Amino acid sequence: MSILQTVTPENATGEVAAIYAQIQEAWGQIPTAIQIFSSNPFLLKQQWEYYGSIMQHPTLSIPLTTSIRMLVSQAGNCGYCIDMNAGMLINMAGWTPDQVAATRLDYKKSPLSDQEKTLLGLVLKATSNSNNVTAEDMQAARSAGWSDSEILDAVNHGARMVAGDILINGFKVERDF
Repeated sequence: MSILQTVTPENATGEVAAIYAQIQEAWGQIPTAIQIFSSNPFLLKQQWEYYGSIMQHPTLSIPLTTSIRMLVSQAGNCGYCIDMNAGMLINMAGWTPDQVAATRLDYKKSPLSDQEKTLLGLVLKATSNSNNVTAEDMQAARSAGWSDSEILDAVNHGARMVAGDILINGFKVERDF
């Protein structure tokens, strides 16, 4: 499971059990990557609420947010997250394995729209070296049609993925898929 002591679904009680029930209903399972947050019910609840908000974002599509997670995780060497998000692109977004592979090699070759690729490029730049983000990068995203709120949401999503990769790699979370 993990080198961090977590609460398994079978042993969950109270608030953790209630959140796990919501996750089970929505996703059909409680991924080990989510279970690491069970050591602190506050963080588990916060993480679950965040997932719900990003999965239902009004303008950031599932393929875009999933690509953000996959490519940020690729830079962070988080095999769990790379493979989980690649699977989501195939199973939820209808991408082919070849499209996922092409995206992993060069996000500009992904099936995302040009508008989405512009925002994805900004996220990848910000998460690889935030000091390199320029006013011109921001203007390019705005010119592509993104609001500052959407830009913030996307970059925040990438930054949260960096943190997630650190937790998943650091606590040696085992694959459950």
